[in-house]
Amino acid sequence: MKSHDVRVWGIRKRPYKTPSYDVRWKVGDAPPFSETFRTKALADNFRAKLLRAAQKGEAFDTETGLPDSMAPVKGSLTWYDFARAYVAMKWPHAAPNSRDSLNETMTLVTTQLLGERPGRPADDVLRRALRGWAFVVQSEEEHAPPVDITNALRWVGKASLPLTTLKNPADIRSVLDSLKLTLSGAPAAAETVRRKRAVLFNALAYAVERGDLPENPVTLVKWKLPKVTKEVDRRVVVNPRQAAELLGAVSYVGGYRRARGRRLVALFACMYFGGLRPAEAVALRRPDCTLPDTGWGSLILEKSRPTVGKRWTGTGEVHDNRGLKNRPVNETRIVPIPPRLVRMLRTHIEEFGTAKDGRLFANERGGVVASTTYWRVWDEARHLALTPEQVASPLAARPYDLRHAALSSWLNAGVDPTEVAERAGNSVEVLLSRYAKCLDGRQDLANRRIAELLGEDDGQEEELGDES
Repeated sequence: MKSHDVRVWGIRKRPYKTPSYDVRWKVGDAPPFSETFRTKALADNFRAKLLRAAQKGEAFDTETGLPDSMAPVKGSLTWYDFARAYVAMKWPHAAPNSRDSLNETMTLVTTQLLGERPGRPADDVLRRALRGWAFVVQSEEEHAPPVDITNALRWVGKASLPLTTLKNPADIRSVLDSLKLTLSGAPAAAETVRRKRAVLFNALAYAVERGDLPENPVTLVKWKLPKVTKEVDRRVVVNPRQAAELLGAVSYVGGYRRARGRRLVALFACMYFGGLRPAEAVALRRPDCTLPDTGWGSLILEKSRPTVGKRWTGTGEVHDNRGLKNRPVNETRIVPIPPRLVRMLRTHIEEFGTAKDGRLFANERGGVVASTTYWRVWDEARHLALTPEQVASPLAARPYDLRHAALSSWLNAGVDPTEVAERAGNSVEVLLSRYAKCLDGRQDLANRRIAELLGEDDGQEEELGDES
């Protein structure tokens, strides 16, 4: 018996002994084993993989008949895979509100870049899967998604179009047009459209940076952004009398014992008399307040506590805890407050005390006051203080409108715009472009002065003619 080197399809095998004949064949020659044997072995191996995939509960593709683990690798990057990579890159360094905007935009664009494929989930399931799971960087403690969400995301991964689809001008224009709608299909506000367009532009710039696209497709089409109204609607601004009536009405909301409204009177007063943003007033702490017995006091603003949701904060809290808007971290702003607000804050502290962390305003359990809470109180107060016609109008429709009224009244009182901007935490340019508005009811005074200039009396217009 002789030992021989055996080459099987060109691969050198270790020597083995044959009975009485030499076994050698070259590449291209028929192997000594029957083709039937080889085919049966491959079939058994393929069947075993299918059974293992079925036992694991993997979904099978209706077109190829293969489970996910055996699906062929696609040659091009899909939009869905890219979008998830972009979210993972941005998430750790993004503010909660930015995460929300990022998630919303990626969800909307992903729904526009899905091909025709059997088994499409219902629209509400698809939105929940993308908004609540696909584009949220989950912590390790997060539980696994429900079965319907898992199946929906698996379907999206297969149905998503290639990222290179956006190189087609018609496709990128269609995606941009979709930004004009909300996830529910309603028209989106102009500011929302601009924000989502900025997110998409930055995402595709990242694709160029990675080498996935040769250039940013957004720059290839002439797409007009909707115009954003920068000026504050003068109809929302209340005059001092209306502001006093609204603050009084707040105290009647929810009854005296529960004090659902009374514990928020000073909160709204900070917005009107101090020009604070709602999130700044919510974060106000007792050590940051100078409240003398008489005269003017001051507030040192350092924090803001906007309501953004647990999903976006990453801390399990509903409220974000961050610095002042458009300012570096830990930078403060000092706001002088009039004696009336000083007295209201002192009264509030005497009656309700402060939260454990020193916050002036807290809910009944001592937690941070949610935006939904003070919005509901404010809505009830409007119905108590205003006429039906005024309730139906935009007048003080939002708590934020108290800040608009404050800044407008300061400007109308002749306060230097630089000083108003410093107290408000805005630039002078933003102040003059947005807040230089007249108070409700001030037009009568302006009309009287113009009438005096024109020589009118008791509303009777004099006949003006050419002098001969």
